[in-house]
Amino acid sequence: MRWRKSSYSGINADCVEAAELPGAIAVRDSKHPEAGVLCFSSAEWVAFLRMAQEERH
Repeated sequence: MRWRKSSYSGINADCVEAAELPGAIAVRDSKHPEAGVLCFSSAEWVAFLRMAQEERH
């Protein structure tokens, strides 16, 4: 699994990381990667990203 974080993240390990799975996205806290992950369907993830972008504008 390849974990990625936002390009807006600084050098500190205090951000959310996401990894693609077949048909889903896994999300974890970079400060505590051993604490587990939350999984969202691809449709749920896309809906979340759209909502987040709308909130920015």
